[in-house]
Amino acid sequence: MSVEVSALVSYPIKGCAGTTARSAVVTPTGLRHDRAWMVVDAEGVFRSQRNEPRLAVVHPTVVDGQLRVSAPDVEDLVLDVVPEGQRRPVRVHKWDGVGVDQGQAAADWFSEVLGEESRLVGLPPEHVRPSGGETEGLVGFADAHALLVASLASLDGLNERILARGAEPVPMNRFRPNIVVSGWPEPHTEDRVRRMSIGDAEFGYAKICVRCAVPMVDQDTGRRAGPEPIRSLAQYRRDPEGGVTFGMKAVVLRPGVISVGDAVEVARWSDLASYAAEPA
Repeated sequence: MSVEVSALVSYPIKGCAGTTARSAVVTPTGLRHDRAWMVVDAEGVFRSQRNEPRLAVVHPTVVDGQLRVSAPDVEDLVLDVVPEGQRRPVRVHKWDGVGVDQGQAAADWFSEVLGEESRLVGLPPEHVRPSGGETEGLVGFADAHALLVASLASLDGLNERILARGAEPVPMNRFRPNIVVSGWPEPHTEDRVRRMSIGDAEFGYAKICVRCAVPMVDQDTGRRAGPEPIRSLAQYRRDPEGGVTFGMKAVVLRPGVISVGDAVEVARWSDLASYAAEPA
């Protein structure tokens, strides 16, 4: 079986639903429009499904310079994207930066949907935020790195364990990946990738993704539905420094265009065996 891209997903508004595409432009900070906007509280701190699971059912799309956002039981919001405007201090975990306020209509809409005072901000043109890890790169409003890469083999291996416990399997959208890879025979092969190319873009390994509580949110309903998959991951994917892991964080080494069906060509592998191979 060939190793190729099986799905591409961007998340225009951090924490909200993803948008699938057959092709995507890769910029230095990841897929175009990925985490280019985010919802913040009155203090400028990002809102997340960790505390606001309803964000999962907020569906954004970007078309011709407009941002359209929909959610159950409210009218759609259509905004002209504001690239220049009032700057607001914002925080994503330990990173402090600025965002461009997208106006009062957006603030009112998100405040109504979430039931708490909120504002929508976008990346300013001057935004430069370095990301760390084994390979350094740039990142927008994502937690810490440009992209998340996950494989279907990893999901299949996890779901086998979940089913063995008598629980329901989970879909890939629980992990909110950007690039989904098919064709690797072994689960968590992405752990060992250090440099890979897809289409005319190239990517480098940053770190294994330590998961928070978000994978326990049903992305179709916006409701918490744990304890899976975290419970089963804890049986065989415990990170030595704490937490459980699934997927690989990557940085952009060379921008370009990638498409579903493109071959995934690995130029360099880690010599270290993944702990994913350990028995349950």
